[in-house]
Amino acid sequence: MADKELARVRTNFVAKVSKAVIKQLLDDLLEDRLLNDGEVDSVLEDNTGRADMARCLIDTVKRKGDKASRKMIEHIEKRDSALYAELELSSGPKPVAAPKKQKTWSDKLVPMTDSSRQEKMNDSDIYKVSETSLKSRVALLITNRNFTDNNLTRKGAEKDEENMEELLSSLQYEVVKHNDLTAKNIEKALREFTTHPKLKDTDSVFVVIMSHGKRGVVLGVDHREDKPDEFPVDKIYKLLGPQKCSALMDKPKIIIIQACRGATGGAVIVSDSVEAEVVSDEERQEPPPRAGQIVEDSLRYVHKEKDFISLLSSTPDTVSYRREDLGSFLIQYIAEVFNTCSHEDDIDELFRKVMQRFEEFPDETKRQMPTKDRCTLTRRFYLFPGH
Repeated sequence: MADKELARVRTNFVAKVSKAVIKQLLDDLLEDRLLNDGEVDSVLEDNTGRADMARCLIDTVKRKGDKASRKMIEHIEKRDSALYAELELSSGPKPVAAPKKQKTWSDKLVPMTDSSRQEKMNDSDIYKVSETSLKSRVALLITNRNFTDNNLTRKGAEKDEENMEELLSSLQYEVVKHNDLTAKNIEKALREFTTHPKLKDTDSVFVVIMSHGKRGVVLGVDHREDKPDEFPVDKIYKLLGPQKCSALMDKPKIIIIQACRGATGGAVIVSDSVEAEVVSDEERQEPPPRAGQIVEDSLRYVHKEKDFISLLSSTPDTVSYRREDLGSFLIQYIAEVFNTCSHEDDIDELFRKVMQRFEEFPDETKRQMPTKDRCTLTRRFYLFPGH
């Protein structure tokens, strides 16, 4: 026990500790709230000599028990390591930290409480959300699965589409869906979306695009090596910006891109299950892998418009992965985090938690880290689930 350690070294401590160290120890213990102001004053003012101060200090702390004694020993080591060594002190074994509780992820949306909802609706630091705007929410969801080049078929993309549509619908967004678009038709779908009648009353929009890709572009379904079919990601921000879509001015625009941003990375994940292998969405991948593999997706973009926040599925020049049986890791994690945490966290924090999920990737041979890119939100944005 640490208090017995102090008792053992009391005589030598009193004889050898300096006045400067006594004052430092008093400050440390006061900061730890193990001594109060009165006790500190008593040590300094009721004792005229250094030895008396030392004696009063060690006796006061020793009477407070093991925790206080252990902290004092730790502070002695920090303030005067030579004295610590000479006294042959030990604070004993450090208490074992309780194991970190594993997060349980919900597959259904956890609703925001009425009190939290009311508080956030009246907070000027939060983007305005009202009962009317909640009923006018709209999202664009583009999923490219089937390509002219059959080698580029994105198995598992249908699961991503299902997961995103379910999540957005549960958050009261009307989901405008498109499938298997060329680059030209991706732009056309975005232009049509900017004229949607609900935009003038909505509080926000989501734009989710899932395809193959590479740095700066998403690939259309007619893409070939000798005849590229590429949609520049930067056009999203131009088309949704204030010059092209005034209805969305000062409203959050949340962009999610599930596509590679390059070809770096792509070792095969070794799995215990044939149905759970990993493939990528980088367009130059090998012929279609077996069922359950993960695919890579590449891209990079720049945007300067206000009130955007974007989550890209990987860092520049790297691949992102999906499982053909469960869909991409990004979309899986977005659904889990949003369902579990959107009742208490804003969109920026939700994206951070999604990124945190990738710190422990399902396979040691692969790494993927989504990128939260160029956030220009000026306030916090909450999704208000359940209302």
